[in-house]
Order: sequence, then C-alpha cells, then structure tokens
Amino acid sequence: MKLSFQIKLFISLVAFFSVLFVLLGSYYYIDVGRQLYQEMSLRAKIQAEEIALIPGLPEVTAQKDIPAIHAFMQKIATHSDASFIVIGDNKGVHLFHSVYADRVGTTLVGGDNEEVLKGKSTTTIRKGGLGISLRSKAPIFNAAGQVVGIVSVGYLTSYLDTITVSKMINILVVAALLLVALFVFSWFFTRSIKKQIFSLEPREIGLLVRQQKAMMESIYEGVIAIDSQMRIEVINQAARKLLGLSQPARELRGQFISEVIAPVPFFAARTLLAKDTHDEICRFNELTVIASRIRIMLEGALQGWVITFRDRNEIDSLSAQLSQVKRYVDNLRIMRHEQLNRMTTLSGLLHMGRYDEAIRYIQAQSEHAQELLDFISSRFSSPTLCGLLLGKAARAREKGVELNFDPACRMDRPFTGLAEAELISIIGNLLDNAIEATQRAPLPHEPVEVLIKLSDSELIIEVADRGVGITPEIRERIFERGMTTKTRGDHGIGLYLIESYVTQAGGFIEVADNMPRGAIFSLFIPARHPTQELEETHYAT
Repeated sequence: MKLSFQIKLFISLVAFFSVLFVLLGSYYYIDVGRQLYQEMSLRAKIQAEEIALIPGLPEVTAQKDIPAIHAFMQKIATHSDASFIVIGDNKGVHLFHSVYADRVGTTLVGGDNEEVLKGKSTTTIRKGGLGISLRSKAPIFNAAGQVVGIVSVGYLTSYLDTITVSKMINILVVAALLLVALFVFSWFFTRSIKKQIFSLEPREIGLLVRQQKAMMESIYEGVIAIDSQMRIEVINQAARKLLGLSQPARELRGQFISEVIAPVPFFAARTLLAKDTHDEICRFNELTVIASRIRIMLEGALQGWVITFRDRNEIDSLSAQLSQVKRYVDNLRIMRHEQLNRMTTLSGLLHMGRYDEAIRYIQAQSEHAQELLDFISSRFSSPTLCGLLLGKAARAREKGVELNFDPACRMDRPFTGLAEAELISIIGNLLDNAIEATQRAPLPHEPVEVLIKLSDSELIIEVADRGVGITPEIRERIFERGMTTKTRGDHGIGLYLIESYVTQAGGFIEVADNMPRGAIFSLFIPARHPTQELEETHYAT
C-alpha cells in the first residue's frame, strides 16, 4: 500500500518527536539523578558535620553513655529527612542507630571508617545494614582535638531513586500531554501543507514543474510572471526574444519589471490594482504589442500578476491576409453577380425571340471579357495574381470604375523578391485604395491606370487614379499605422503593410500627385537572383 505524502509526513513528524522525547527523557533522568545525588550528598555531609559539632555530644560519646546519646539524638533523628543517623565510637562500634536500636554494640558496616577516624569527612555509596546508601561521615572531636566518635548520616539509594522516579513521572505526564499536542499539531500541519500544495504528491509537483517549464518555453506568446513587488519571477524564451533580451531567465529573475521594460501605463500601480485586462494595445520598449494581465490571488491575498503579450505586427499581417481572402470571396461574388445579370439579360432576349440581338450581346460581352482575360493571362504567369486582377477589374466595374492595364504590363516569371502572399497584398491594397479614391471623386469617374512590370533588375508597380488625392497634411505620415483617409472598412493597415513589405525587400515607394487630381503610387522592388540567394545561404551557414 502506497502512503500519501500527508501520512508519510505525519508519521515522520511523530517518529521524530517520539525519538526526540525519549532521548531528552533519558538525558533528563540521568541528569536529575546526578543532581539529586549531589544535593543529597551535600545535605548528608552538612548534617553529619553539624551533628558532630553539637555541644555535649563529644563528651557522652567519649564516655559511651548510650542512654544519654539515645536521648540526645532521638529528637534530631525525628526531624531529619535522612534514611538513618548512626553514632559510633572511635572503635567503629554502634552507639546509636536511628532505625534499628538493636544494632547498638555491633560494628559499623561498610568499611569506610578509616579516613573518618583520621579526622576527615567522607561521602560514599556503600552497602550497609539497611542496604546500599549514600552516606556522609564526619568525625566527633573532643576538647583536645582527638577523634572520639563517628557521625554517619545516610540516604538509601532506593529512596533517592524513588524521588527521581516521582519527578520523572510528573515530567513524563507533561511530556505525554505535550507529545499528544504535537501529534495533533503535526496532523493539522500536514493537512495545511497538503492544502497549500493542492493535494499533490511531491512527485506530482516535480512533474508539474517540469511540464510548466516545457509549456512556458513552447508558448509562442511572451509570458512574464511578476510578484506583488513588481519583481520578475518567471519569463519565457518568447518574451525574451520579443523584448530583445540576451540574458538568461535566471539572471532576469528578481529584477524589477521597470528594469526590463521601459515604464508604461500598463504597469502603473493604480492600473495593476484596478482590474485585469485583455488584449490591450501598448508599447513594450520599441515593440507594439497586444498584452493581457491577470492577477494571481492566493487565499484572498494578491501574490502578483501574469502578463502575456504578442507582436501586433504579426497579428496585423494575419489580419491583412485574412482580409485579402475575404476580398477574393467578394470578387467571386461580384463575378457571380455579373454572370447572373448577363444570363438574365440573355434569357430575356431569347424569350422575346430576339435571337440576333442575343447573339450580338453574347459576342460583345465575350469580346470584352475575353479581351481582358487574354491580356491578363498572357502577361502574368501567376494564377493567383491573374485571379486577383480579374476580380479587382470586375469589382471596379460594379462600382462604376474601370481598370486600364498598361500595354507594357508583364510578369511572366515568379518574382523572388517577395513572397506571393506579400505581392498579392501589395497589389490588392493599392487597387482597393485607388478604386475607393476614384469613387469619392465627382462624376464621371475616370479609369485607374495600372502598370506591373518585371525586368531583370526590379519589379515596378504603379497605380494612378483620378480620385480625391492625398492632402498635404497627411502625406508625410501616409504609411504610418492607423493613418487613413477612409470612412469605412480597414483603417490604416493597408499602406502600412505595403511600406513594410517593400522596405523589407529593399525597395522604395514614390508618391506623387496626378494632376489635375488624384495620386500616383510607384513601387520599385529589386529582384533577387538565384545566385544571390545561394550566396546568402552559404554566408548564413
């Protein structure tokens, strides 16, 4: 049977305290006995020496006046706590015995009289007539300084052991009560520990820590945990990468968050204490991020916060790509709508029997659509780009705007300077902006001119419209994120992404007025040849 951590901890504490009490009890028993023997030895010695000095005792002892000695000592023996008091003469013969009167006249037992008869006091543990005893003997001197007798005051070791045991019993009762209290404390303590670790076993905690560490490092978002004092407790690899930190996590741990991220309102004390927040746009150092903040609470007390954040640029890019997919769907819807209108018109002509007009209508529509299809498919090799241009042309017609493609348009091979998704995003955003700007201009709407030309050295994309143009107030900031002249739809993302893609590819953008009104966007993106890519790959390797 496998015991839980709580039971193991409880048993360990009980065993520890039990062993500790046994050891302390043994030591205390020995120490109490030692101290008791020392105390009683001193008491016996003092009593013996005091009795030996009692006036009149030396004279009756020297005369061996047993009745007088008995009358003299009986009162003293009655008031003494000693086990026995014995008076002997200078020959070692009993003159008085406080316990056994019949011992008078017999020799003192123990063999420890020699030093006393020489005038010295002694304290010994010897077996006497009553058993083993702790006794102190003192000489009785006469007026001439001669030893005329012996006083022996003793305590039986059994009596001393009884005193020791009685003291230990009292101590053991208190110790037992204390031990029971410690057992109860240990049980509730282990329960508290178990509760604090969420009823997990140590092995489970270790596994959980490893899983948490692996999970933290696998999360693509940046994660930072800070304590209530704003010190970093945990920071994952993604957070260090997004913030451009080269130090390992162990060196960042314990630093204030303000030492790693420049102070921003997101980390202000009042903001932190107010509430949790989700998907808040802010700047961490030089990076614009979307951040969330969650408080860590334990038993109603604030322990810190967990901050997660991700690069807003990447989210904007994904949003733009999703918007582009939406545009593809809209283009298909427009083309389907146009085809339904054409089929409805053709059906009406056929029902009225106007076959010649129907044929002419089919030829006119086919010639226009086929002409545009033939031109685009012959000049552009990318099916995706062809679909985009055809869709944009159809959408523009639906909005009353024509797209005129320059006869010099040609892109008959893949362009390696940009990913195809980036190229589609650039052209799509430019055409959308031009169509909307033209729509906002007074009628009649003039066509939007489009040039897409790929040479050996660069890709040129030029879109010219006769729309509302760009005001001088915003021209310098037209590529900033959030800057827009639109009244609906996506705001301030399209041109920002265009500028980002072109700049990353090593190109540049020119913006000019298209007199008398409108704007011309010219993009020049250098081509990357296979030899260049191979050299860069080798260099990187």
